[in-house]
Amino acid sequence: MTGSNGIESTVAQFSSDPWATHCVTIENIHREIAGVATYDLAFRDKSVADAFRFSPGQFNMLYLPGAGEIAISISDDPANTQSCAHTIRVAGNVTRTLASMKIGDTLGLRGPFGTSWPMAQCIGRDVVMITGGIGLPPLRPAIYQLLRDRRLFGRLSLLYGARSPDTLLYQDEYDRWTENGLSVATTVDRSDANWRGNVGVVTMLMDQLRDFDPRNTVLMCCGPEVMLRFTVLSALNRGLAMEQIWVSMERNMQCAVGHCGHCQLGPAFICKDGPVFRYDKIAPYIDVKGL
Repeated sequence: MTGSNGIESTVAQFSSDPWATHCVTIENIHREIAGVATYDLAFRDKSVADAFRFSPGQFNMLYLPGAGEIAISISDDPANTQSCAHTIRVAGNVTRTLASMKIGDTLGLRGPFGTSWPMAQCIGRDVVMITGGIGLPPLRPAIYQLLRDRRLFGRLSLLYGARSPDTLLYQDEYDRWTENGLSVATTVDRSDANWRGNVGVVTMLMDQLRDFDPRNTVLMCCGPEVMLRFTVLSALNRGLAMEQIWVSMERNMQCAVGHCGHCQLGPAFICKDGPVFRYDKIAPYIDVKGL
């Protein structure tokens, strides 16, 4: 749909009440890297669990009584109906409180919110996903869906950068992704004695990507805004049109429904009109100071 600001939005919700908060239980905690863990959350109400659906790229609001509420991207397989995974970095009061919790503890969840990655537009095309650091979790559901329906797509590539080898997320999944048809290339800013891979910024991988057909490629990008800018520049230089580039934006989202205004970017609200945008829709506002 198209909002009053002219920004296209594809919002999927399983509840008609965006303020409805559901109780979830921490079923599992997987420590990914220092300061980052994946929490598998399960709805206590079976009817809610059965109704819950999300699209790759969407997020939930997690509520911890006494600490606050925070927007977290869903990092699970959309086909998983048993639990809903969120990969979370400790960065503030809410995430510090969550990091102190254990399996069996409960918290509140409302969602899903926001727009999703353009999975339908990827059919019959090559797909390049480029990301850095904690930007991989919002793309992970898209990876699962692309690989599950692998025959529908052309070449699939993941270009992933991190500060150092020990900060690469989901390393135990790379081999399985590769076996199922995803080309995985990684790079780090700083290597160590055991690292035998690429060293440099992730946009270097974009510049070096082989068998690249700009006429038949969809690019998905998630990461810090400075990385997004340079990635888009590299993509444009390689012949992609803005309409073929999709980015996931990050702002301080507090309400998830566009009421509070904390996440406004130009005429758009990241929580409601995003977080995933076709780049041409937000390009005029990316470099405007103060937005």
